Amino acid sequence: GAGTNLSNATMIRCYNSGSTDRLITIQLADNTAIGTFTLKTKEVEYVDKDITHEIFAAHADVLLVGVAYYS
Repeated sequence: GAGTNLSNATMIRCYNSGSTDRLITIQLADNTAIGTFTLKTKEVEYVDKDITHEIFAAHADVLLVGVAYYS
C-alpha cells in the first residue's frame, strides 16, 4: 500500500479510533513489507522504525503521528 515515513520520523504513535482491529504494516519505500502487527480497537502502540521505513494502515480509523522522544 501507499505508506508514509511521517517526515522521516523514527518513533510513531499509532491509535486505532475504530471498533475493529486493524492491520499495520511496516514497509520499505518500494512497498516490500518487513513486518506487520494488529492494532486492537482503541489501543495505542508506539513503533520505533528506521527513518526510511514507511508505515501503512488500510483504514482511516488508524491515526498516526511522529513523536519526539529522548533516550
